[in-house]
Amino acid sequence: MMMRSSTAALVVAVVLAVAVAAAEAGELKVGYYDKSCRGVENVVKWHVIKAIKADRKVGAALVRLIFHDCFVRGCDASVLLDGPDSEKTAPINIGLAAFEVLDEIKEAVEDRCPGVVSCSDILIYAARDAASAMSNGHVYFDAPAGRLDGMVSRAADAQADLPDSTFTIEELIQNFKRKNFTIEEMVILSGAHAIGVGHCSSFRARLTAPQEQILPAYRGLLAGKCGAGPDPIVVNNIRDEDPKAIAASVPSFLPKLRKIEFLDNSYYHNNLARIVTFNSDWQLLTEKESRGHVHEYADNGTLWDEDFSDSLLKLSKLPLPKGSKGEIRKKCRYVNHY
Repeated sequence: MMMRSSTAALVVAVVLAVAVAAAEAGELKVGYYDKSCRGVENVVKWHVIKAIKADRKVGAALVRLIFHDCFVRGCDASVLLDGPDSEKTAPINIGLAAFEVLDEIKEAVEDRCPGVVSCSDILIYAARDAASAMSNGHVYFDAPAGRLDGMVSRAADAQADLPDSTFTIEELIQNFKRKNFTIEEMVILSGAHAIGVGHCSSFRARLTAPQEQILPAYRGLLAGKCGAGPDPIVVNNIRDEDPKAIAASVPSFLPKLRKIEFLDNSYYHNNLARIVTFNSDWQLLTEKESRGHVHEYADNGTLWDEDFSDSLLKLSKLPLPKGSKGEIRKKCRYVNHY
């Protein structure tokens, strides 16, 4: 009995040592699962498309998750872990969603290839496919894989690492610089706000901002919506607003409304017109280089599609902290118990 226990302990130690080594190596490659779990990317894509067809808001939620995961301790699916003080619970992560979709994908992948595909790779594939679906295929990148799932998830880390919606341009630049992202890449990734929603608590100060920072009619629209409850949700893009609300507040914008939420360069047009929700969005116009890139991507949607794809790829390669332990979770919400 003692021999079996010792052997089991040795196996666990070896597994953990390998996991640590692999996590530090960070060797990612396209087609990583071609032999070990053939067709896994098709499985992920099928579930993502199905979920978006049922509820288009899922697409924006998945795109948001890649940023909120990778900017904190690297791309390790730590944002998916449940717990009383996990990253999910951080105030800055308010409104994160689509966890159930990733649970469903993980279950399907486990049925196909037990213990092979990490939750962190599934998240990257799913976010990539969501961005592609929400942009009619204009945003896409070949996603390298081979990540391990992290075993640590702390709300404090999320608060410390993620850029806050109240940040000034100087704070934004420093925040992205810490992750080795340039001012241009910061502006590019901000374009994801062409889709999705935000809570009023994330832009409350915008309701009293001067007209130099926000179109008064849009400010009035936001104030009306935010007065409807303790912390209502508002769409990030005015083009996705309720036609009745637009007719009552910004009637000149009615022709620009769109029938479905779409990932494109409209964020930059909105920003130049001072009709964006977050202070961090407007702040991009307060610095020469970032303002120049806002104009650049407003003028060239195709360029933004390409550069956003490249920036998502770079984001997907952010590694775990050196010395971190990694594993392939059986369920994305919980670390394994050895």
